[in-house]
Amino acid sequence: MGSMKGRKNNNLSIFVVLFSVFLFGLFMYNEDVKSIAEFPFSSPKAHETQEGEPKEVDESVQRDTEKGVEDTAAVTVTVSKSSIRAQLEKSTSEDEDSDEAQERVDLKTVVEKEKKIEMPRAEEEEEVEEEEEEEEEEKVELPPEDCDLYTGEWVLDNVTHPLYREEQCEFLTSQVTCMKNGRPDSLHQNWKWKPRDCSLPKFKPKLLFEKIRGKRLMFVGDSLNRNQWESMVCMVNSAVSSAYNKTWYKTGSLAIFKIEEPEHVTTVEFYWAPFLVESNSDDPNMHSILNRIIMPESIEKHGLNWKDVDYLIFNTYIWWMNTFTMKVLRGSFDEGSTEYDEVPRPIAYGRVLATWSKWVDDNIDPNRTKVFFSSTSPLHIKSENWNNPDGIKCAKETTPILNMSTPLDVGTDRRLFTIANNVTQSMKKVPVYFINITTLSELRKDAHTSVYTIRQGKMLTPEQQADPATYADCIHWCLPGLPDTWNEFLYARIISQS
Repeated sequence: MGSMKGRKNNNLSIFVVLFSVFLFGLFMYNEDVKSIAEFPFSSPKAHETQEGEPKEVDESVQRDTEKGVEDTAAVTVTVSKSSIRAQLEKSTSEDEDSDEAQERVDLKTVVEKEKKIEMPRAEEEEEVEEEEEEEEEEKVELPPEDCDLYTGEWVLDNVTHPLYREEQCEFLTSQVTCMKNGRPDSLHQNWKWKPRDCSLPKFKPKLLFEKIRGKRLMFVGDSLNRNQWESMVCMVNSAVSSAYNKTWYKTGSLAIFKIEEPEHVTTVEFYWAPFLVESNSDDPNMHSILNRIIMPESIEKHGLNWKDVDYLIFNTYIWWMNTFTMKVLRGSFDEGSTEYDEVPRPIAYGRVLATWSKWVDDNIDPNRTKVFFSSTSPLHIKSENWNNPDGIKCAKETTPILNMSTPLDVGTDRRLFTIANNVTQSMKKVPVYFINITTLSELRKDAHTSVYTIRQGKMLTPEQQADPATYADCIHWCLPGLPDTWNEFLYARIISQS
């Protein structure tokens, strides 16, 4: 019995010893794993992030799988040493353009910091979605070449429109900033043009900027083309990093928006030539002349400024509309000629476009320059035209013309439209793309600057705003607004051609 008891005690002792060795080995193994997982690859900084799987923290957070380290062992976080923001804000483009330091921290430090400040989940998801969209290759679905983009309807879309914010485009002039000027409603910014048989490509400002990067895009014509030019400036500006040098300046008849990068200079320009040919209204600052006179066969002085441009967008219409006939100069302004002939408006218009088309054929290289011509931009002067006999011009109109029992006629001179369409379609040496903005714009009685604008360089007074019959501008358009749609047509053509 005694010997058996001794053997049992010896066996028990051996078991205890072996078990203790096993526990000690297991403890040391876990400590080794723990030390590897918690080893700080550099001095930890004060970072904050969102709780969850490391891959969901931010796009700047990347799994470190080097040297056999477990997937959850370490993360990489990009931070700004000078930043005082409480939560990580990140974009791919900022990373690429930034010289700020990149710090590496361990996951434990990140998770401990997150307990102090936590990013709202919805905001984080929006950030990630925006980053993924920025990183995603710019892909657009182009409409078929034979699709009629200009037959369709206006649909309300406050998700994708406006394409930019008035307050975020510092280059807009007071003539078109209707909301800043006191317009109480903003619905005019939310209407999207929907072609009947196809779709306009989704507007992607970065894609537009990439297509015109290092090039010159110029609008030539009257104040409606200037209206569209301001729109294009804002559409391009929305894609350009603030790190680039952006300037807006005027030199003679040219107004220029310039973007300067280390390797590229991009310009979006406007050239004042309300009749395209020479006239007594060519002064870009002093052109309020009722007795308008033109030289329909003289275009070279203006044309010198249109060469070496990559995209040319022409128009001429509104300055033809104050009289039924046009005064055509005998001789030239340089010779001091004052006598003129009265010529019917369509005949004079045809002569001007014949001169213009010949200049394009003689001076434009179609392999370099793409040429466009915008059709007539309509006025909304008589509210009875859209069945509102109690209205005053376009004042207080808040919606497009959506339902008409009779054909709409707002006074557009369709003869000039037809001439422009026929001339551009007949040009074969240098193809010209006709942007048909007329009919779809006739529906937008709500989109004019009305009384929320300037007159002779000064903001309308409250008394003047209360008198829309005298002071409402039913010619030009608020921005953001209708001219953005005109530029969507231009955008579709630019990206399809390139």
